[in-house]
Amino acid sequence: MGVLLAALLALAGCSGGPLAPGGSGGDEVSAVLDALRRDENTDRFARALEPRDFVFPQDHGPHDAYQTEWWYYTGNLFTAEGRHFGYQFTLFRRALLPPDEQAAVAARSSDLAFSQLYFAHFAITDSGANEHVAFERYSRNAAGLAGAQAEPFRAFIEDWTVETTDGKGAEAVRIRAQQDGYAIDLDLTMSKPIVLHGDRGLSAKSREPGNASYYYSMTRMATQGEVTTPQGVFEVTGNSWLDREWSTSVLSENTEGWDWFAVQLDDNREVMYFQLREKGTGGIVFDKGTYVAADGTSTLIPSGGATIEVLERWTSPHSGAEYPVKWRMNIPEHELDLTITPRFNDQEMNLSQRYWEGAVIIEGMSAGQPIRGVGYVEMTGYGANEIPER
Repeated sequence: MGVLLAALLALAGCSGGPLAPGGSGGDEVSAVLDALRRDENTDRFARALEPRDFVFPQDHGPHDAYQTEWWYYTGNLFTAEGRHFGYQFTLFRRALLPPDEQAAVAARSSDLAFSQLYFAHFAITDSGANEHVAFERYSRNAAGLAGAQAEPFRAFIEDWTVETTDGKGAEAVRIRAQQDGYAIDLDLTMSKPIVLHGDRGLSAKSREPGNASYYYSMTRMATQGEVTTPQGVFEVTGNSWLDREWSTSVLSENTEGWDWFAVQLDDNREVMYFQLREKGTGGIVFDKGTYVAADGTSTLIPSGGATIEVLERWTSPHSGAEYPVKWRMNIPEHELDLTITPRFNDQEMNLSQRYWEGAVIIEGMSAGQPIRGVGYVEMTGYGANEIPER
């Protein structure tokens, strides 16, 4: 869910200091998970407590008064011959100081002074080669190394960038990232209205007040450009999905992990749905979603409004974690009965913090008629290396 994962990743490996490299040891990851919950610093940051008015393009930019934020792009792309590529490009921001102390840092004359940590993930799924690769970077918002701004919109970490192509906001952007022979250079244009999730953009993540984020999406962005792998440069077209969230503390104490589904149906409808799982039992402790009609109007999917049945599981040869890899999603109110299947199983993100995020195929029935589509799924908490005991 772009959602909760971002804060987790934004601190991954930062144990001793704001840029201290590290692995995925239990103590470090425990500290990161704790950062998603309330602590002694929480009340020094703004929190998502009630609905607010969204203002664009300003809200495409950073919200430094909140601890955590992300710009989360995923997409399914195809060559003219039908070869499939999936991609993920995500930039995370994590505040290292509360707002009152950020101002003092900004007033310093040094170009190296900073109060924000930026973290990024870039991944390509090449279905034709049955290959999934992933890369990560992190840096500070100083000396031009990383940052974000609202207008003209730009968010970047070194030469990994997403920036406006119309001189204004994030409705039309270019994404560029490259590493070790893999690259994307893509133009995205919003083709449906912005969707506000939850209660007018206030997306609760538990029943505890304040465990929430401000959350909006561009659920269908027409995409064209190039994907590069060691096998060549491929011209592609397709659709992308942007998730935007910012928050301060979102997890309840009993959360083990989460499953997030982004579905783009061939008839121009979309579904976002997430479920949070309980420690120990794996039962669902919180779930919600959004249904987006073909004309762009959106409807809340309330808790219990969708059911997810796991049909198959897969054990990662990299981490030993066992993940669900095939699901049946049923949404009675919208007469949707969907089967969700990965392009291939091994789309685990083997980075500082392991999790599974990959491209999926959608097949099923809609009001008694066959329906197809594409999507992305994210899963965390299925291995000891992901969500540790407190």
